[in-house]
Amino acid sequence: MSSSNLPPVLRPEHPPTRALSELADRFGAEVRGDASHVTLNGITLATADLRAGEAFVALQGVNRHGADFAVDAAAKGAVAVITDAAGAERASASGLPVLVLEAPRSRMGELSAWVYGTGPDDDLPILFAPTGTNGKTSVSHLLEGMLGQLGVTTGLSSTAERHIAGQVIVSRLTTPEASEFHALLALMRERGVEAVAVEVSAQALSRHRVDGIVFDVAAFTNLSHDHLDDYADMAEYLEAKLALFRPDRARRAVISLDSAAAAEVVARSEIPVTTVATPDIAADRELAASAEWIVDILDERPEGTRFSLRGPNGEALETVVPVIGRHMASNAGLAIVMMREAGYAWERIVAALDGRRIEAYLPGRTERVSGETGPAVYVDFGHSPDAFEKTLAAVRRVTPGRVLMLFGADGDRDATKRHDMGRTGVEGSDILVITDHHPRFEDPSSIRSTLIEGARRARPDAEIHEYSPPEAAIVAAVALVGDGDAILWAGPGHQDYRDIRGVRTPYSARELARRALRDAGWDVPEPHWPVPYSD
Repeated sequence: MSSSNLPPVLRPEHPPTRALSELADRFGAEVRGDASHVTLNGITLATADLRAGEAFVALQGVNRHGADFAVDAAAKGAVAVITDAAGAERASASGLPVLVLEAPRSRMGELSAWVYGTGPDDDLPILFAPTGTNGKTSVSHLLEGMLGQLGVTTGLSSTAERHIAGQVIVSRLTTPEASEFHALLALMRERGVEAVAVEVSAQALSRHRVDGIVFDVAAFTNLSHDHLDDYADMAEYLEAKLALFRPDRARRAVISLDSAAAAEVVARSEIPVTTVATPDIAADRELAASAEWIVDILDERPEGTRFSLRGPNGEALETVVPVIGRHMASNAGLAIVMMREAGYAWERIVAALDGRRIEAYLPGRTERVSGETGPAVYVDFGHSPDAFEKTLAAVRRVTPGRVLMLFGADGDRDATKRHDMGRTGVEGSDILVITDHHPRFEDPSSIRSTLIEGARRARPDAEIHEYSPPEAAIVAAVALVGDGDAILWAGPGHQDYRDIRGVRTPYSARELARRALRDAGWDVPEPHWPVPYSD
């Protein structure tokens, strides 16, 4: 999939019409040209997605200034260019009115909110915002599923997908750019969406992608080693996450006490906090015991994890999250408390969930793609040492035989975690298979070598194999195991491409795994085949 084949940016079908002169007055922009009779119905950062009647915001890029594309924007129907002083002269070549703002990227949220009428004082759906190193996507999809069980019309914006009242669109970024995000919210509102789960990354906060929005309930899942290509150290990474827990970002917070960083998040939150914990997986059991809401693991099976949730005022329910892993029960418990904090009546939540299975599909999150016989094959999006450790432990607890771990690592991303990825992979498995993931512009053999080095340091005598490309690796992995064994293929998850030297090449780990199983003689179910939980 090339960059030109990326999913489209969505817009409201009936956007409001705004006067350009009013925008200039409201945001204190210098106007060059005649803006007196110009109106706009949208705003965008990219000429590729620009629609007639919209304003084009030209930003300074790594190699070029966006103002260099102002003429293209005019040809596509842009009605104005918004840029900084450095781009103003070049933007004038478009013949369009030019509004000059300093640091326009930092203003994108408020600009977009005003254009689409999606600011904190506007009529919007209930907005949920989970953040954390791992679990954001799972919490978002679990929220959507459980809200649906309550009869709520939902929207979703996650790493995997965007959902609008049942319509599914593939995602571009974990959190879309501010202009796209506000347009998406406006479209959701048009279609009667009542509640939206929005996965919020640290980068989204640092890069102004969720500016102009105040979430009703924010949540913190955990913090572990990742993204040190974007942040100098773990302290700076945490600092980026903490920005979500301020009154200008969210009204209430639910904090999981399962990770070591949780205590600092609670202490530094500037909004009201409710806590939840799963003592079975918590880094600090004493801290976990202090949580207002407690998740207890009751049963773990290949088809799901049964757990109970107990609240501070005698609230209690039992339910089943439809994937393996205590960490997934933790995610589900967090999502339930978020619903409670958003104002959904406990009696309504109990009526929908107690004694029932959560009706949620989590794309590429410990997703079983194999059948009832042969090795169990799970495809997972996890790409950090902490995710590896938790997911391998979950697979181990439901596997009678051996566990094979198959993974690669991102190129041109945080390389400091690669040794730990190799270590946790080999420590949690019986067989390790190293392959490629998104090499991007790095040498894939060098990435594999670093992963193997980390694994060998941890277990010199371990059974470790190396295969490239991953199409060959999954075939080899299936041949190394048998009935009763399990394969965890971590990294690709739901993604439908590999990034190789800047080209998005069509690719599906789920389909490759199914093909390898079929070719080895094992029965394979249809995609998304539901497996019921039975007593």
